[in-house]
Amino acid sequence: MNKEDKILIVGAGLCGSLLALRLAQRGFKIHLFESRPDLRKVDISAGRSINLALSDRGLKGLNLCGLANEVQSICIPMYGRQVHDLTGKTFDSKYSGREEECINSISRRDLNALLLNKVEAHENVSIYFNKKCTHIDIENTSIQFYDYETKATALIKGDVIFGADGAGSILRKQYISEQKFLFSYAQNYLKHGYKELEIPAGKNVEHQLSKSHLHIWPRGEYMLIALPNMNGSFTVTLFLSNSEGVYNFENLTSEEKITTFFKDQFPDALALISNIKEEFVKNPTGYLGTVKCSPWSYKNKTLLIGDASHAIVPFYGQGMNASFEDVLVFDSILDQNLNSWQDTFIAFEKKRKKDTDAIADLAVDNFHEMKDHVANPLFKEKRKIEMDLEKHFPKEYFSKYALVTFRDDIPYYEAMKKGRAQDKALLNLIADQKINTHLHMNQQELKNILDKIKAQTNTILQEDKIAGL
Repeated sequence: MNKEDKILIVGAGLCGSLLALRLAQRGFKIHLFESRPDLRKVDISAGRSINLALSDRGLKGLNLCGLANEVQSICIPMYGRQVHDLTGKTFDSKYSGREEECINSISRRDLNALLLNKVEAHENVSIYFNKKCTHIDIENTSIQFYDYETKATALIKGDVIFGADGAGSILRKQYISEQKFLFSYAQNYLKHGYKELEIPAGKNVEHQLSKSHLHIWPRGEYMLIALPNMNGSFTVTLFLSNSEGVYNFENLTSEEKITTFFKDQFPDALALISNIKEEFVKNPTGYLGTVKCSPWSYKNKTLLIGDASHAIVPFYGQGMNASFEDVLVFDSILDQNLNSWQDTFIAFEKKRKKDTDAIADLAVDNFHEMKDHVANPLFKEKRKIEMDLEKHFPKEYFSKYALVTFRDDIPYYEAMKKGRAQDKALLNLIADQKINTHLHMNQQELKNILDKIKAQTNTILQEDKIAGL
């Protein structure tokens, strides 16, 4: 590796932009390519933006480049979920018993624009928009591009190529088609898709729902969520089966059916969505899938990073955070000053792969929790105990959600392993009526509960270890 290597990064989205900035800050010369127009000049969201939830891991990655404080100025903190039932009644479920912990609603476009501004201002980076990557020669580290403006094709040669081009990565497709090495690849889709809608701002540009919450309408086989925006609106996302059930995207084709569905299932949300039919028909239906693959690199020449190597469904709010953490981990590998790009790439995947597989599995788990379990009495009792424990023993107890979302010092895999064992322990103790949530528990009673959960969790972890789980 040397600072004179010509580094090509395909994809100027969130991960690609942060990676370009960090490598430039380290002194590398970067050429950053994006197939879409410059989003700072053209609206390219097309109803597929899914508001992002920025949390501690993502902020730590941004802080690596000195951006965390500036990014937080365009965030809205959310301290928990507000759950809406069929009658419009709500109850709040906090993310943590520690008062300061929250996740942040942020516009994908605004965040990407901020990153692009920082990248563009760096002397070590050149950005090229409207350049569609049509082929990557992984052996000779060259990329063929089609220029949407000039209609011409061009071949760009580099020393190293990073594929930060998302779930549909051209570089990953090249790994599959070239068959120059053994490459494992799995792409699994949920039967559900998603569609974005909007709750506009009120008359005085105020939020019409609490802006301190992620709003969720859980309905078993489908759900609606809403995240606040800086302009007083909410981005609303419907998650619904593509073709199964009484209601699905295939049969919601008329204004009558769409309106009936929302009146039956989300009446309080419908009252706030000003033009349901037009938005439902106009906005596209997106798909929800998980990508796992290996290896992420080819020799010392190319590397997959971010969604290109580990796309996940959005239900833990960790897709962007995981990609930003990729940049942080990769940066830590560069600090080791290994002999070559190949050694660096191999070490990066070795350190990171188990964690990205873990958050992919957790994200699917959380889909089922959000659409169904959050309204379950047993789940509500479990959360009540967890909030009390986190409030009274803030350094001793962390729920699975807190381990994943707020403990950026713990790898995803460790958070998953401990969090799952802890959940099982807590639910077993509740089901066996060995602990309960009566309203006036004193400190000693809570400490007894904590000790029981710890003991049961350790037993489960030992059993899992013996079983090879």
